[in-house]
Amino acid sequence: MEQLGADALLARLRQVHAMNPELEAIAVVSVEGVNMASFVPNDLNDQRLSAMSAAMVGLGERIVMELGRGSLDHLMIKGDYGFVLMMSVNDDAVLTSVVTAEAKLGLLLLDMRRAASDLAKMI
Repeated sequence: MEQLGADALLARLRQVHAMNPELEAIAVVSVEGVNMASFVPNDLNDQRLSAMSAAMVGLGERIVMELGRGSLDHLMIKGDYGFVLMMSVNDDAVLTSVVTAEAKLGLLLLDMRRAASDLAKMI
C-alpha cells in the first residue's frame, strides 16, 4: 500500500480512538494477517494482533456460513479486563479494536461500523 493510503487509514483510526477513551488499540489488517495501519500502545505487538485478527475473522466467517447464519457482522471476545472486537471492512481487510471493560460497546460498534465503511473506500 502506498504511503498516502497508509497515512489516510491511520488518520481514520486516530479519529475513532479520539472518540472512544476506553479504546486501547485499533488496527486495520489484511485478511492474510498483514498490518495495514494501527494505533497501538508500545506494549502490544501489532504484528501478533494482525495475525490473530485475520485468523479469528476467517473462522467466524466460516462458522456463520456453515451454520446458516448469514454473513458475519462482528466478533466480540470478552476477557477479565476488556474486549476485543473485530469487524470485516471488506473482502480484503479487518478492523480490530481492543477496549477496556468499561467501554460503551454499542457506541464503539457504531463508530467501528462507520470507520469500516470509510476504510473500505480507502483500501
